[in-house]
Amino acid sequence: MSDSQSDGGDCTDHRTAVTEAEVEALVRGICFKTGPPRALGVELEWLIHELRTPQLPVTPERLETVYAALRAVPLRSPLTVEPGGQLELSSPPSASLMECIGTISADLDTVRAIVAAEGLGLVGFGQDPWHTPRRFLHEPRYDAMETCLDRTGPAGRHMMCASASVQVCVDAGHEEPGPLGHARRWWLAHQLGAVLVAAFANSPLLGREPTGWQSTRQLMWTEIGAGRAGAPPLDGEPRAAWARHVLDSPVMCVRRDSGPWDVPEGLTFREWTRSRSPRPPTRADLKYHLTTLFPPVRPRGHLELRMIDAQPGDDGWIVPLAVTAALFDDPQAAETAYRSVKPLAERALNLPAPHNPLWTDAARRGLADPELREVAAVCFAAALEALPRLGATAEVTEAVAAYRDRYVDRGRCPADDLLDRLHGSEPPSARPGRTGGTPTAHGRKDVRT
Repeated sequence: MSDSQSDGGDCTDHRTAVTEAEVEALVRGICFKTGPPRALGVELEWLIHELRTPQLPVTPERLETVYAALRAVPLRSPLTVEPGGQLELSSPPSASLMECIGTISADLDTVRAIVAAEGLGLVGFGQDPWHTPRRFLHEPRYDAMETCLDRTGPAGRHMMCASASVQVCVDAGHEEPGPLGHARRWWLAHQLGAVLVAAFANSPLLGREPTGWQSTRQLMWTEIGAGRAGAPPLDGEPRAAWARHVLDSPVMCVRRDSGPWDVPEGLTFREWTRSRSPRPPTRADLKYHLTTLFPPVRPRGHLELRMIDAQPGDDGWIVPLAVTAALFDDPQAAETAYRSVKPLAERALNLPAPHNPLWTDAARRGLADPELREVAAVCFAAALEALPRLGATAEVTEAVAAYRDRYVDRGRCPADDLLDRLHGSEPPSARPGRTGGTPTAHGRKDVRT
């Protein structure tokens, strides 16, 4: 969502037309950068709410004030703004789990202090439980995106303006087969992704009412449609499958130097290269097209796992980051995860994620689904064994264990806490309870050192 609008590259990217064959070759060359998994990253999206009365909307003027203050502060993690005013911090590539946690935690402390000075707070919900979508950014990109997504209904505006996530970025993996091979990791990401949806579901409300889904955020992504937010089939070689998907996905917009951007209906990038109308597509158009595709797993040289709801608490994001890192980057845990999710693949009916029964059940039921709960328990156990091997501190491991005890072992997820508060006539707290660890002087756990 918040990908930079700068295309990078040189000026020839903007004026040299590309052919269908060139597009396929370019995509195949950039989508999977293989080698030993060495780097890890996380992208954290947050809703911004009033601290005292979170049910009241934050005015655009107050958001402008906050972001002006934040732009004046040096951070190691790039800070970007989502269309609805959500805040995103993206860690730089880190050499270890603890380096990643330490870097972004320090930046979050700085950001929170500035936001709190304006009477606001960063809040971890997958979907805003109270506020209707309202766009904060009015730029040609988002004008075009809104026009395009409105064609499939209201889900697009909810996704753009009222959702937040924890996106974990892992290396593509080895070229060779094996537990850390890129083909295995690509397949694993799409099957394990459903388990991550279920285990970390945290968006059961919309307009203050239950939707019947533990992850309403995932429901919204599904309703946007397979062309925009779906994965390619998994029955082929990953590079070839992704290249075909990119070519056969609809073009969101054709950019202009001035005035509104064109928003064609039903024009795929493959058709654009053939018709060369309304103008021939360039390399810059291809780079931009890649930023308008939102599959649950997006290959960007590395793999960007996009299916995890934003988590409650100041440090709730650390648990999904740690679990995912362990299950992908520790060979023993990766093999355990692969074997545990293989039976789940039958429930997908060979349909791409998230538009298949497995992902639907994960989003609707969370860990109330017995099979997903069983697999989640195996994966959390494997992650807990692996985390010390990855250099995780005792505090991080304890936070993962506490999450397992509180949620996974009981067939629950954070969405259940929100529903319990609602049914108890208590509005969901803007700062839900801690996920474990040792309380600090500030009344929250510190699992970062």
